[in-house]
Amino acid sequence: MEAVLCDEQKGAWFDYDWEKEKKNLEFYPSNLTPLWTGCFSDPSVIDKALKYLEASVTALSKPEVPGLALSVPVTATIPGVMWELYLLLLLGLGLRSQEALPPPCESQIYCHGELLHQVQTAKLYQDDKQFVDMSLTASPDEVLQSFRQLAMTHNNSIPREELQKFVQTHFQPVGQELQSWIPEDWKERPQFLQKISDAKLRDWAGQLHQIWKNLGKKMKPEIFKNPERSSLIYSEHPFIVPGGRFVEFYYWDSYWVMEGLLLSEMTSTVKGMLQNFLDLVKIYGHIPNGGRVYYLQRSQPPLLTLMMDLYVTYTKDISFLQENIGTLASELDFWTVNRSLSVSSGGKSYILNRYYVPYGGPRPESYSKDEELATNVPEGDRETLWSELKAGAESGWDFSSRWLVGGSNPNLLSSIRTSKMVPVDLNAFLCQAEELMSNFYSRLGNDAEATKYRNLRSQRLAAMEAVLWDEQKGAWFDYDWEKEKKNLEFYPSNLTPLWTGCFSDPSVIDKALKYLEDNNILTYQYGIPTSLHNTGQQWDFPNAWAPLQDLVIRGLAKSASPRTQEVAFQLAQNWIRTNFKVYSQKSAMYEKYDITNGGQPGGGGEYEVQEGFGWTNGLALTLLDRYGGQLTSGTQLASLGPHCLLAALLISFLLQ
Repeated sequence: MEAVLCDEQKGAWFDYDWEKEKKNLEFYPSNLTPLWTGCFSDPSVIDKALKYLEASVTALSKPEVPGLALSVPVTATIPGVMWELYLLLLLGLGLRSQEALPPPCESQIYCHGELLHQVQTAKLYQDDKQFVDMSLTASPDEVLQSFRQLAMTHNNSIPREELQKFVQTHFQPVGQELQSWIPEDWKERPQFLQKISDAKLRDWAGQLHQIWKNLGKKMKPEIFKNPERSSLIYSEHPFIVPGGRFVEFYYWDSYWVMEGLLLSEMTSTVKGMLQNFLDLVKIYGHIPNGGRVYYLQRSQPPLLTLMMDLYVTYTKDISFLQENIGTLASELDFWTVNRSLSVSSGGKSYILNRYYVPYGGPRPESYSKDEELATNVPEGDRETLWSELKAGAESGWDFSSRWLVGGSNPNLLSSIRTSKMVPVDLNAFLCQAEELMSNFYSRLGNDAEATKYRNLRSQRLAAMEAVLWDEQKGAWFDYDWEKEKKNLEFYPSNLTPLWTGCFSDPSVIDKALKYLEDNNILTYQYGIPTSLHNTGQQWDFPNAWAPLQDLVIRGLAKSASPRTQEVAFQLAQNWIRTNFKVYSQKSAMYEKYDITNGGQPGGGGEYEVQEGFGWTNGLALTLLDRYGGQLTSGTQLASLGPHCLLAALLISFLLQ
């Protein structure tokens, strides 16, 4: 219904003429029947329906309708049965507008309920995530019963000291259900190290290879026996975690981790992690954001198909692909069914995807922050705010000025409206997945499914070119489908289609280079900034993140132009030197880096910068493998202005 009948811009559903392949856009009260039946997932459609009614029906009188916050113009010309249906629809509008969104999971300890509320708002811990990552000492029913007795004793106003005692009695410290795990397939000297010419970088790469042993985790048997006593989602196979506060797996992080693991020749570890993800799709229909129940209703950028391609390319394990091709298709179906919307451009309608999580309440792992943030918006808007925060977390960019486009002050997190944007990166990832699925099915001899996914990719490619591409600027841009305009600010994600190969004209790569030059991005010596806005959010200036470096570097490297390839190398050189310099000073790798002060661990956002760090290590190893014969550990970083580009290119030719 969302894909075929719903029109986001008009705010209603319309009968569809399948023969003429178009909607009947005339007004009928039946266009709003899904409100009456509750057959919708986005609560904002209620307010859009009000606008649709006002625009569609001539106002002759304005009777007050119980349950509505405002009077809706109605027409006296609607006769008999239609008038009754109209009133039923309005009643549906009024009643459903008062309903809360469902919680992110059923647990009354880890996802919603009075216990979670009291503990988190009391701020017993500096990081809200600490509490929801603690396992129980007894069954949930026993813990909840003890809490109710404590609450009754104190008339529901439990003193902070009593709450602390309660938690200490009924919960175990974080990490008790996990055990450290050294992968059995770890070896001392993987082959790729020999490709690195610079002795210091080669030694450093060896140390990064050692870190895998520190990031391995395995679940204890009690998680399988008593899953309700922990917020962890059970995984049969051991896995590599990002590090720091993140002691569980995360979805999109794992792609760059797997790249590094395969360079370290750890194929069994990668296969186990892949199997864990495939098992999650079989159980839940998608891969959650991370390995906790409070992440269940949100995913992350969909890279599972790419992970499979990475593994199969390295191992030639076609039987594993054949066993799991249906599960890969199921994951893409999740995005089609739950995250699609229709966008109009140039008189045509296109189906694209967005991040969207219609679940309410504060995020359990950031509960007190979300509660405090909600005090800045009207009470009736709080569920929408919390839903948008979850959608921002689903994007992987939690949080960024990319999503802060809803209010008068773009620096306020309360301005977030993630679900109103059609993101470049999400659609590029799905475009790539559709191409890979077509290739997979061809290899497996299923021509019908191969053709299906090839057509889906073609349709998405056309949609991205029509809605997201800007020929004049030479890049793709997120599209605000509600305001019907692109967000023309700089983000590395604007070039994701280069990385995924989701473009038809090879010249766009060189246009993208000019786009980087026009925005002065090549003048940053320590990495590509996440944006040019300093909002205080971690996915904004001055932070730089490993996956975003990769999107640009490998995207540019696909060019046939020596100049563009040289820029890709210089960007890789800058990032490696930043990582190497900070590691030399602190003996640690970080999730993000501040590129304004000579390259230091990053900051901003909701928590302190974390050490580890899975995807940073993975990309560093990938770049060292790709450019190992050229990269150097020296301290002179390149600012790639036009003159420097020419000099770099000449030096490159002379060296060759």
